[in-house]
Amino acid sequence: MRQLITTPLFSIMISLFTFEIGTILYNKTKIPILNPLLISQTLIIIFLLRFHISFNTYNQGGQYITFFLTPATVILAVPIYKKLRLLKENALPIFVGISVGSVCGIVSTLILSRLFGLSRVIMDSMVAKSITTPIGIEISKQVGGIPAVTVAAIVLTGIVGSIIGPIIFKLLKINDRVAKGIALGTSSHAVGTAKAIEMGEVEGSMSGLSIGIAGIITVIIAPIIVKFIGPIIGG
Repeated sequence: MRQLITTPLFSIMISLFTFEIGTILYNKTKIPILNPLLISQTLIIIFLLRFHISFNTYNQGGQYITFFLTPATVILAVPIYKKLRLLKENALPIFVGISVGSVCGIVSTLILSRLFGLSRVIMDSMVAKSITTPIGIEISKQVGGIPAVTVAAIVLTGIVGSIIGPIIFKLLKINDRVAKGIALGTSSHAVGTAKAIEMGEVEGSMSGLSIGIAGIITVIIAPIIVKFIGPIIGG
């Protein structure tokens, strides 16, 4: 049994199984905190601790799931293509909104990291928290962060954004479907996009668009901001 648990196939199966449990719970309750990703992670952590399985052993299979993150992100181009006309009509506000959101996300992360007394390496690891995982990992390496911390920050950001995003829309009476999609995609990447898709096709397509553009913008500006603003904020 122990030998079976430590195989890559078992890691893949337990990941899929726990995510399915999370999906069923969320679909039945519609409670935001019961996000399938959060449920899956919690169950996997409990399982690994219970059977004394190291993360490296689990990741022998988990790395195969990570490999498919990039092509899964590319698939989001399909709903974008369906709403190409809407994109052309709102091109300027869309690109400005994503650009401003990306910059604010990086700068606010640096400022808050400084206020909470985080070390420079942790601060740099948090910079790419609002973009999709494959891009975030590479940016983390580029600016001297810790990829594992970056991944954790990305996942947490996505879950929190998908939970509080709709609440903020309701409180501030934001009803524009394009604006909702751009906000969720820019701040909460794929997890936010999953929530946007639930809200509607327009929200989902705009959120998917935001993932790609925010990723490109962050790749360009993150190293610059970290290099010139990071030392000032970090002291």
